[in-house]
Amino acid sequence: MENATLLEFLKQYTEDIPASVQQGVIRNIFYDENYFKHITFEAVFPSVVPTEDIFHFENSVGVALQVPQLRLECFYDEKLFTASVIPTVVEMMKRELPIINGFLNRAQYHLDGNQLTIDLYTAGQPILEKFQFCKKFADFVQKHFEKTIAVTMNGRNNVSYEELEHIIQEIPPEISPDYIPPSYPSVPTERPQETIVVPDTPQTVSGESAMMNFTKEGEILIKGRPINEDPVTIPQALTTRGEKVVVYGDIFATESRDVKGDRRIVTYKITDFSGSVLVKLFEPVKKLDALHLEELKKGVSIVVSGKIEDDSFAHEPVLRPDSIVIRKRKPRKDTAERKRVELHCHTNMSAMDAVSSAGSLIKRAHDWGHPAIAITDHGVVQGFPDAMNAVNSIKDPSFKVIYGCEAYVVDDIHLPKILNGDEPRSIQDEIIVFDVETTGLSYQHDRLTEIGAVKLKNLQIVDSFNIFVNPEKHIPAKITELTGITDEMVKDAPKEAEALKQFMEFCGEKPVLAAHNATFDTSMINQVIKRHNIDFPYSWIDTLILAQSVLPELGRHKLDLIAKHLKLGKFDHHRASEDAGMLAKIYIALVERLSREKGVQTLNDLNLKTDPIDIKKLKSYHQIILVRNQVGLKNLYRLVSYGHLKYYYRHPLLPKSVLMEHRDGLIFGSACEAGELFTALKDCRPEEEIEEIAKFFDYLEVQPIANNEFMIRERLAPDEEALRDYNRKIVELGEKLNIPVVATCDVHFLDEKDGIYRKILTSGQGFSDVDNQPPLYLRTTDEMLKEFAYLGEKKAEEIVIDNPLWVANACEHVFPIPKGTFTPNIAGAEEDLVRITNERAREIYGDPLPEIVEKRLKRELDSIIKHGFSVLYMIAQKLVYNSEEHGYHVGSRGSVGSSFVASMAGISEVNPLVPHYVCPNCKYSEFITDGQYGSGFDMPAKDCPKCGTRLLQDGHDIPFETFLGFDGDKAPDIDLNFSGEYQSSAHRYTEELFGRDNVFKAGTIGTIADKTAFGFVKKYLEEQGTQLNNSEIERLSIGCTGIKRTTGQHPGGMVVVPSDYEVYDFTPVQHPADSVSSDMITTHFDFHSIHDTILKLDELGHVVPTLYKHLEDLTGLKIKDVSGYDPDVIKMCTDCSVLGVTEQDIYCKTGSLGIPEMGTGFTIQMLLDAKPTKFSDFLQISGLSHGTDVWLGNAKDLIDNKVCTISEVIGTRDSIMTYLLYKGVEPKMAFQIMEFTRKGKAPKMFTPELVQMLRDHNVPEWYIESCLKIKYMFPKAHA
Repeated sequence: MENATLLEFLKQYTEDIPASVQQGVIRNIFYDENYFKHITFEAVFPSVVPTEDIFHFENSVGVALQVPQLRLECFYDEKLFTASVIPTVVEMMKRELPIINGFLNRAQYHLDGNQLTIDLYTAGQPILEKFQFCKKFADFVQKHFEKTIAVTMNGRNNVSYEELEHIIQEIPPEISPDYIPPSYPSVPTERPQETIVVPDTPQTVSGESAMMNFTKEGEILIKGRPINEDPVTIPQALTTRGEKVVVYGDIFATESRDVKGDRRIVTYKITDFSGSVLVKLFEPVKKLDALHLEELKKGVSIVVSGKIEDDSFAHEPVLRPDSIVIRKRKPRKDTAERKRVELHCHTNMSAMDAVSSAGSLIKRAHDWGHPAIAITDHGVVQGFPDAMNAVNSIKDPSFKVIYGCEAYVVDDIHLPKILNGDEPRSIQDEIIVFDVETTGLSYQHDRLTEIGAVKLKNLQIVDSFNIFVNPEKHIPAKITELTGITDEMVKDAPKEAEALKQFMEFCGEKPVLAAHNATFDTSMINQVIKRHNIDFPYSWIDTLILAQSVLPELGRHKLDLIAKHLKLGKFDHHRASEDAGMLAKIYIALVERLSREKGVQTLNDLNLKTDPIDIKKLKSYHQIILVRNQVGLKNLYRLVSYGHLKYYYRHPLLPKSVLMEHRDGLIFGSACEAGELFTALKDCRPEEEIEEIAKFFDYLEVQPIANNEFMIRERLAPDEEALRDYNRKIVELGEKLNIPVVATCDVHFLDEKDGIYRKILTSGQGFSDVDNQPPLYLRTTDEMLKEFAYLGEKKAEEIVIDNPLWVANACEHVFPIPKGTFTPNIAGAEEDLVRITNERAREIYGDPLPEIVEKRLKRELDSIIKHGFSVLYMIAQKLVYNSEEHGYHVGSRGSVGSSFVASMAGISEVNPLVPHYVCPNCKYSEFITDGQYGSGFDMPAKDCPKCGTRLLQDGHDIPFETFLGFDGDKAPDIDLNFSGEYQSSAHRYTEELFGRDNVFKAGTIGTIADKTAFGFVKKYLEEQGTQLNNSEIERLSIGCTGIKRTTGQHPGGMVVVPSDYEVYDFTPVQHPADSVSSDMITTHFDFHSIHDTILKLDELGHVVPTLYKHLEDLTGLKIKDVSGYDPDVIKMCTDCSVLGVTEQDIYCKTGSLGIPEMGTGFTIQMLLDAKPTKFSDFLQISGLSHGTDVWLGNAKDLIDNKVCTISEVIGTRDSIMTYLLYKGVEPKMAFQIMEFTRKGKAPKMFTPELVQMLRDHNVPEWYIESCLKIKYMFPKAHA
């Protein structure tokens, strides 16, 4: 796609691309070939892109593509480099040179031709000069604008002690010069008078509730003296400077950094949920070590006494503490003797709507002593795995999670009719097309303001009617704005009864009326009839239903859209007379079409001869579905799947007929005000119709009136008493029909203070009423009894306690994901695996097998067969064999190469035996078991002592335990790299092996990440016109992370369901990202949730097998025949001259640019630093480049200080076990130490006794210290 723009190239992610980025023309795309973890787009832009848009693009598209690190490099015409864009350039420069952060605050820029002068406001010109800022800034401009400039700086030179400490700490190691002054002179601390943001009014809870919710009992003094003063709110404290304040809050972030001069900076961000503040200690290390700061962890509540100061480095006020005391917060408790059950809870899997995890909701319910809680997300069940894990961790058999969802239901049983009534009369007879205007949308409480109508005869307009109506009440300003009708215009008009009688006279006897969305217009007319006891029989036609039938191609069927589609001209919408006139034209056009195309002659034919309305276009209602038993769970999974695959339109819809078909084992509840029952009450439907709707449900639901206060704002109810009346009516219905009524909270967040997060999310989606957030938090029993006290004590207890308990008791304990492992069956898998591996082993090593080979093969096979893993190996073997039959090699990923059985089965190309020689001719073999070689490829070349043939060298000394655990019972995870050209064929072959109905793509769930959450918070604050300090912004951002945003699919994951099960036994299924146009079907659950339950095959696409195929085709050589121990290849990776080129020719000292994993700037520098000389050294580098805290600050320092070489450092997880085994450590202990280290648990698990044991086995101190630093280790087989 030559000269493609970013919008064209990424068209499926349009909504993630800011407008300023969309027109960038792509120049280059760079990416990490092996793991697709890094992508860089280079693009040319017609105007300078704002920094925030660049960051938004990188984050949003990175999330969409599932790429951890995505970068956008912007290039421009030199004419675009003007003084106005310099601040944007500075912002982008901070990624290249973080040291500039802070020093250029409030700087002035003067651009004169090609000369840029920067007048610094802050101190630090010497530091910027030390880091060659002027040159790097000029280089940046040259690179991105192709403009040559000269840069000079002017500014003050004095830098305070603390400023200098901060500066040094912010310098990235790779760009930091050796700048450590021998001593620090006493310099007066001067702080620039920059603007420090002080937060506005509290954002979440009241100050009183923020301060007083604690107990002094058992408090722990951490620093200073006991604190007896009462705290103030954090926003109050932040208004002070230099005076003592006391605040109380919870720690939500911590950081500790040692700086030069044996000093340490320790910060704690705390919140009282009305605001947040950064608590900062900056003192000698010895002084801080004497304090028990290890007690100050996330979630701990503390009282802090100190002074607020402005901090130019934190860019916000900080609290310098004199005293710190741990003081426990009083938890919310449910003190009622009899406890309620919440039957309506949304988790963070209700996309962009609810914020609390299932785990936190379940823990709170259990802590309160509630016997159960229901999980009911919007249309999905993706919170079930978290709920299951949470209840399992509680280990209380008496506590129950009720699994369910809040479905979007459409009534396809009682389909809306075009004609309501029996009318055999001709379509040419009289029809009254009418429209009404009203004071609002409430049938009960609002009144008519205008009736407009036209009379049709022979499908021609023959008369018209229009009358204002005095509503006898004020017309709201919003209605006047919409309709243009004012109080003045209707004050002398006839009242509703008289106006209706005049309309009746116009209509004639037993007329047929037609209106658009006629339910509203006719209901308003019917209310007048009812109030004044008027007799007015009529039939009616709903032109909305008519249009939906005749014009299904339209997404929406509003009057103006239909008129535009039919090219009927413009009209003044929202006045009754104009609406009726246009509606008449629409009616004529549609009926004439039906007469021509469908033979419609009578009005009854409108129901009999028209096409049915698409179920997806029917109005949907909320409905609660709860799982009664395991049968019901499977039916729920079916329903969720059907909603996503067959009936998805904006939401996963469920037709009532489908619900009825799969009702077994399920309990239906009427849900909230968006449910069908509540809607019927709002719409004043006939009593018999309301009762019929109620009978469909197993229980009816009422909620606190505050949940529905929006109805008052939208004039759907006049006051709170009207909201109580709706609940009273539902209770009366329950009594009359003997259907239990339950009270629920409709929980969307755990505590009232968490409502701010939902407010931010809804604001980010464009909702207009975010400031009126309903209190959708989990309430205690007493709080709910108080909410419904107006029903009387007995009735309140019934709906709050008794009836919810009845529903909970009707539900059994179920398992949303079945216990155990369910693998597909392949007949004869065990025998085939034994046969294939033994044949291959004898083909290589001869018959009989050498003892070391026979023992390893037998030990692995026994373990694999014992634990039922043979079928997994045979599946992988068949997939690899199929690919190789088509000419494409397959690479193994992860630790499967630790398995000798995998190697002999052809699954892995890695031989995990100890380094050895083997003769391809006479099968002579020689095994090196003393650990002197890290790989067989490192051994010197050697001829066979028996027949003189050059011996093959192999074996990489990898223990089997790395793959299947010490006892061999860990389920194998076999990841395979197929050629990108053949990947889709591999997927199809998987479907052939197991049947298409049993193979699905592995689903993923995309949640809001840190940067995206930060963007939501910033947008919300901007819209609110509010400023907050950085700590409070971070607190709000944290609260918005982890919330479901979308779904997707694993790039190569295939899930296989055994043939004797259905997928609904394990998970629902859906299209990725709810895309109805996709032919992919994925698991509804994130694949990690079912990873250990059903088989997941990683069939990834990769460039290397493709390269192998083309190289073989071009050269005629087979990859397996190419030597793995060519000394020139080893030398090439550190010296490009082996390739016949110079560093100047290829701009690189090494010849590794074309080698996957070895061509990045980071690994090239590793090669130069480590100086590898053999193959096993490259395995070390590959492992070190993928681990965490293994190279920088660890192995690199050891090599630089000549403590050891690249061959000796800890490079992969497996080398820990093998190293310790060679040191004589007991095998299981060696395995455990490897596991502790690779998972970053060494600091916790390395007891003094364990460390002494290592010393007793002559393990050097540097090795032990290295283990303690490691956070994550790469497997050697993957390296």
